[in-house]
Amino acid sequence: MPENTFTAEEMMTVAAARALPDGAVCFVGIGLPSEAANLARLTHAPNLVLIYESGTIGSKPDVLPLSIGDGELAETASTVVSTPEVFRYYLQAGRVDVGFLGAAQLDRFGSINTTVIGDYHKPKVRLPGAGGAPEIANCSREVFVIVRQSPRTFVEELDFVTTVGRKEGLDRAKGVSRVVTDLGVLERQAGVRELVLTRVHPGVTEDQVREATGWRLKTAEEVTQTDPPTAAELATLRDLKERTRRAHALRP
Repeated sequence: MPENTFTAEEMMTVAAARALPDGAVCFVGIGLPSEAANLARLTHAPNLVLIYESGTIGSKPDVLPLSIGDGELAETASTVVSTPEVFRYYLQAGRVDVGFLGAAQLDRFGSINTTVIGDYHKPKVRLPGAGGAPEIANCSREVFVIVRQSPRTFVEELDFVTTVGRKEGLDRAKGVSRVVTDLGVLERQAGVRELVLTRVHPGVTEDQVREATGWRLKTAEEVTQTDPPTAAELATLRDLKERTRRAHALRP
C-alpha cells in the first residue's frame, strides 16, 4: 500500500498509539491494544512500560504476541513476576497509569462486554471472558479502549456487563476515559456521565459515527479531525505487522 494512503484500521491503531504518553506504565491487553501500545513504544514513546497479565513487566516484543503466555513477552521483559504479584503490587497498588483494553460490546458509559453475546445461559457466541479487565478498569488511573465501531459493538444495553466503565466512589480510578475506533474518538468530559464524540478520522462524518452507534450519541461542542498517520507511523506499523506475520508463519 502506498505511503500516502492508509486503512481505517491503521488510522485507528495510530490514533490509539498517540494517546499513550512516553514514560507511562501501561497494562495492556492482547490484540488491538497490544498493537497500538507497541506502535507507541516504537515511535514517540520509547520509555513506555508495557505490563502484560502474565506478569511480564517492561516487555519490548519485536513481534506482536499471540497471547499473554507468548514467550516473546518474557524474553524481552525487564523482569517477570507471578500473576498475583503483578496484580497486587503493581495494578492494585496504583502503579499503572493506563489500562488498555479491547471489547466485544461497549455502552454509552464505557462499560464492556467480553463474556457472551446473547443470553448468558444459551449464548449465540461465548467470548474469552473477563480475564483481568475488571481489575484493570478499577485500578488503573485511566482506561483506554480500542474497538471497531458498529451498532453491533456500540449497543444501548450490553448482553453481559463484564467490566464497569465508570465506578463511582473510586477517587484514584477514572474508569474508561477514551475510546478509539475506526471512525473517531470518544472521551469522557467533565460533568457528562456518557462518552462524548470529540474527534472523527479523515474522511469520516459525524453522521457516519452516529449511524454506527446503538444509542443517541452525544458530541462535543467542537468535533475536530484526527491528523492522518505520518509516513513514519505507517512504515513502523506495517513493518511490525509484517515481522509478526513472518514470525508466526514459521512457528510450528
